Amino acid sequence: MFKKILIANRGEIALRVVRAAREMGVATVAVHSTADADAMHVRMADESICIGPAPSSQSYLSIPAIVSACEITGAEAIHPGYGFLSENAAFVQVLEDHNITFIGPSAEHIRVMGDKITAKDTMQKLGVPCVPGSDGGVPTLEDAQRIGAEIGYPVIVKATAGGGGRGMKLAKTAAEMETAFRTARAEAKAAFGNDEVYLEKYLTTPRHIEVQVFGDGKGRAVHLGERDCSLQRRHQKVLEEAPGPSITPEQRAEIGRTCAEAVARIGYSGAGTIEFLYEDGEFYFIEMNTRLQVEHPVTEAIFGVDLVREQIRVAAGEEMSFRQEDLRIEGHAIEVRINAEKLPSFSPSPGRITQYHAPGGLGVRMDSALYDGYRIPPYYDSLIGKLIVHGPDRPAALARLRRSLGELIIDGVDTTIPLFFDLLDNPTIQAGDYNIHWLEKWLERNLG
Repeated sequence: MFKKILIANRGEIALRVVRAAREMGVATVAVHSTADADAMHVRMADESICIGPAPSSQSYLSIPAIVSACEITGAEAIHPGYGFLSENAAFVQVLEDHNITFIGPSAEHIRVMGDKITAKDTMQKLGVPCVPGSDGGVPTLEDAQRIGAEIGYPVIVKATAGGGGRGMKLAKTAAEMETAFRTARAEAKAAFGNDEVYLEKYLTTPRHIEVQVFGDGKGRAVHLGERDCSLQRRHQKVLEEAPGPSITPEQRAEIGRTCAEAVARIGYSGAGTIEFLYEDGEFYFIEMNTRLQVEHPVTEAIFGVDLVREQIRVAAGEEMSFRQEDLRIEGHAIEVRINAEKLPSFSPSPGRITQYHAPGGLGVRMDSALYDGYRIPPYYDSLIGKLIVHGPDRPAALARLRRSLGELIIDGVDTTIPLFFDLLDNPTIQAGDYNIHWLEKWLERNLG
């Protein structure tokens, strides 16, 4: 087992890794920008080191600074969290060159899954069902128009690199293809330095279902069920739950087995998530995230496992601590993402926290790095906390979520907490009968 690891991240996920490592007896090094000198993950880690000024490009995204921090502190491995460098194949290659263990998959697996066309081709060959679309990149408008006619409208034009909703444009009809194609390419070029795009059939009422997988890097892998992440705004997840309210046990077993076998065949190591659109009983692969997900706690809640602990163990060369037959779903879990944002515009709301109180009680978990007096910096993502509840069934989890939100106090900044009270009152949410377009339409009607 490692003696010391460095956490190349900040905020609640960095604190999450600190806690797991401490329970394992592994020392931790927190890195931070000048803006995060007083951050909770810095206070809680065994050591800390400043890696640069506030802009993430000069700190959390600086590979030389992070490698230097490892060498200075003697850390043997790096946990990337999510975001920042967590899916950067070049970063992983640099670590390999410096004999530093990356707590995650190989650079090659990150590289293959990071390009959406290559990932789709790989998954098709591994027997994972995919959305109908182009076989690869679409170089010209004429090609896009021809493929659009072949697969049928509506279609979505997507950047092959990146994510987060950038470089994605919908063409509902052939007449809209030119604008969608040119805009998607321009956005992709600006955001990722790569203007290559591809086409996929646009499903009208799909749910976003993702399957959690975990591999030991030696040809063995398991799945830990699915999460429903369909409540989204501008392609950003707002609420996640597990198990998915629309998925049957038979469907879960089948798609889970398919995903586990796929990652086992390529020798995948660590945690990964295979994301699907799900409509009319069919799954369609869209991408694989080769890292821990923001919403991993709902999976941990229903299976009673610690995915971060398992990541560290497997990266250190130890065997996975569970087999597929050991994994049994218990109850239902829901996570809501608390952002420092002002409603209804969802504009960032950085500032000083004047009062913070986390909810508690049976089946309640609050992942946050907030504390009284903490000043939320304006330089990073607006996510400031994740409230996770677990109950014996979905109605019980919903009731526990409402109670917990009522106990949660975050004063000094605007947050998205009021949104969740409104959503919990909605019959569609109570029934679990929503799709990936539902929230956007609801917000237009109710928040304008």
